[in-house]
Amino acid sequence: MSSQYPKFDLSRLVLRPLVDRINDLDINCIKPLTPSRVLHKDLKTVASRIIRVTRSTPRRATILMMGAHVIRSGVQRYLINLMERGYITCLAMNGAGAIHDFEFALVGGTTESVSRYISEGQFGLWRETGLINELVSLAAADGLGLGEGLGKAIHEGEFPYKNLSILAAAFRNSVPATVHVGIGYDIVHEHPNCNGSAYGATSFSDFLIFARALESCDGGVIMNFGSAVMAPEVFLKALAMVRNVAGQEGRRINNFTTLVCDLRPLPSLYHSEPSKKNPAYYFRPWKTMLVRTISEGGESFYVQGDHKDTIPQLWTAIVLEDR
Repeated sequence: MSSQYPKFDLSRLVLRPLVDRINDLDINCIKPLTPSRVLHKDLKTVASRIIRVTRSTPRRATILMMGAHVIRSGVQRYLINLMERGYITCLAMNGAGAIHDFEFALVGGTTESVSRYISEGQFGLWRETGLINELVSLAAADGLGLGEGLGKAIHEGEFPYKNLSILAAAFRNSVPATVHVGIGYDIVHEHPNCNGSAYGATSFSDFLIFARALESCDGGVIMNFGSAVMAPEVFLKALAMVRNVAGQEGRRINNFTTLVCDLRPLPSLYHSEPSKKNPAYYFRPWKTMLVRTISEGGESFYVQGDHKDTIPQLWTAIVLEDR
């Protein structure tokens, strides 16, 4: 049975080459791997726990979830080094993060002016970026998750700046990198070669990979840098799944640390969720990651700051202490 409603004909679209696009960011924005002054004491506390978890037997999870702006802040080398040193057991991002990572690796630049290109009807319609869709289809055919498929392709392919790719580094270091997409959220979904079934299969695989990684989070550390929706929602559902199974086995998953780093100012009493009358109630990282999911024995920390500052500070706190 076919839908009674007409669909947009993707074949009518005209794609232009990336060389025609003015990028807002290039590789010069990517920071060198150098220590920073650690200004936030809570980052030192979380760093100590990450070190302890890394040395634990059995190994507990240290999961870092992030929004796309983390990649745009130029902290790739810090995240790659944390994976290489074994401090991260799983890394999760949204679809936009994967696109920025891919474009940096391919052409050494990313991010376009939305206001300029949406007025021209050109926003997101760049030919080379659409290669992501081909790689997602290949990943689906091979039974891979979206993050693993892209990471493998970047690692093994002709990408001039692959050394700056977080996804390639995750694949190289056997760290699960999961990509959680919503159809229609990302520019590659505009392209004629987009296969919605492939995205559904690969991103769902990544959700299950993420949930499996979360099974060892009791005693571990879960971090969210700059994801207002994806991270708290994916974490919430996956945590429900692993707690369901743990309960059947007579276990509890309650004792873990959460860290949220974002630009939004929160009150010092952020360990209690705001009233539903407060607009901040709808800031999901607060009520989900800082209150509800750790209410039975965990502990949460919130650090307000730009990712270009907080991630280097966390890296510094870990590396300087774990000597």
